[in-house]
Amino acid sequence: MSLYKMKIYVLVITLFLSFQFANGQNILGTWKQLDSLSMVTDTAKEGVGMPKMEYNTNIRINIPGYFILLGSDFKQQLTAPFHTSVNTWKKVGAFALLTGALAFADVPIQKQAFRIRNNSEEVRKVSRFITNFGGPYETYTLASFAAYGLFFKKEKILNTTLLATQAYITGGMIESIAKYLSGRQRPSYFGVDTMGTPRFHGPISILGRKYNGQTVSSSFPSGHTTVAFAAATVFAIEYRNKPWVPVLAYSTASLIGISRITENRHWATDVLVGAALGYLSGRQVVNNYHRYAFLKASGKKTPHVVFTFHYEFGRFMPGIVYRIE
Repeated sequence: MSLYKMKIYVLVITLFLSFQFANGQNILGTWKQLDSLSMVTDTAKEGVGMPKMEYNTNIRINIPGYFILLGSDFKQQLTAPFHTSVNTWKKVGAFALLTGALAFADVPIQKQAFRIRNNSEEVRKVSRFITNFGGPYETYTLASFAAYGLFFKKEKILNTTLLATQAYITGGMIESIAKYLSGRQRPSYFGVDTMGTPRFHGPISILGRKYNGQTVSSSFPSGHTTVAFAAATVFAIEYRNKPWVPVLAYSTASLIGISRITENRHWATDVLVGAALGYLSGRQVVNNYHRYAFLKASGKKTPHVVFTFHYEFGRFMPGIVYRIE
């Protein structure tokens, strides 16, 4: 995801939220309700206090709801490190050790992938097609699913696709922040037909050298892999009752990740971390939606305390109103 596209997404979200606030919509109240239920482990599963909702028009994602969820998704993902449990940090530590171990194999893996790609025209063609599918073609695919669900009134397909776009956007934003902070050299730092070294230069380097118009210090993590796994995870969870859907979704995402290595655009650890970020983004988006659906279906209201002034008996008198809306 390019920086230009990120700016467009942020602009659209900002304008929409500004419009909602200007018209008195209770977005903050909904956010607080979603956050108050954040301790539930997995609302996409039954038996954790909030049963999985069946898809119907009552819990359809409308335009305001889409942006409420999108804003909440981004907020929760960005602040996740500040409210993560000890057990989760242990898992993060174990994953970091795995990534560190794999880092020693980054260069050998890249050399082998580079050799295979250069020795086979068929591999180059397939690799290029798959990596392109992880860009605009993937967007077209999601748009086609959404159009199908809307035209044929397939609520689950439509809602799942909308959730996938949320995971796509939030995952892309998170990985873009990580790219900026890490500033890692791409394998194609000196050109797509040569191999560089996996160095980290830090935040300022992303403003530096470019090749064919693209920043070459933006390798970690893989953006293609992140958004591919983010969308795949949404479909895999929502259609886990159909075993072929998770297999197809994750296989496609994995091929996209591998293609980023064979295309000499990313190191193996870039792809591994991108896959993990995408998975976590997709899972968070699904869980957040089921929290939202539960609140919407149950008709839970948000309490407000409003301070007022009114004129009575010849004087202005302050008051407090407790209102539920």
